[in-house]
Amino acid sequence: MSLRVLVACEYSGRVRDAFRALGHDAMSCDLLPTEAEGPHHQGDVTELLGMGWDLMIAHPPCTHLAVSGSRWFKDKVTQQAEALVFVKTLMDAPIPKIAIENPISVISSRIRKPDQIIQPWQFGHGETKATCLWLKGLDKLNPTNVVDGRDARVHRMPPSKDRWKERSRTLSGIAEAMAAQWG
Repeated sequence: MSLRVLVACEYSGRVRDAFRALGHDAMSCDLLPTEAEGPHHQGDVTELLGMGWDLMIAHPPCTHLAVSGSRWFKDKVTQQAEALVFVKTLMDAPIPKIAIENPISVISSRIRKPDQIIQPWQFGHGETKATCLWLKGLDKLNPTNVVDGRDARVHRMPPSKDRWKERSRTLSGIAEAMAAQWG
């Protein structure tokens, strides 16, 4: 059965394309244009939440949420509060199956603990990047390709204007696991 899948806050198209490859009607949405040709809504995802989706996978921006930036939290009180309201809006969307993806963040202490924490090395990528999943109506992801190597490439990236984009892309092995197991 084909699902209607909304991939929120995704400009790369990786998760969208993994679902489309399996025959699902998947669309990405982000404030940025998509990097890969395919169905994409450039704009505010909250405008799309009530449109009869079967599944939403959301990657809300972690800029004001991730504990890796906790030294700046005191200067981001308003932005962090707004980011948490956005996450809660996504979690409460009228969609039967929802996955919210974010790194280790204040979502855990301010909204609720994640249902699962995954690592890229469990899905064919020999690196570390703890990724939390908050799930509604979905099973936990099962590892698909546990590999050696625990490279911290993502954390060692040098400063650049596009560092945040490089760090935020979902790795293909994780996208494919989401599509295969949740689709």
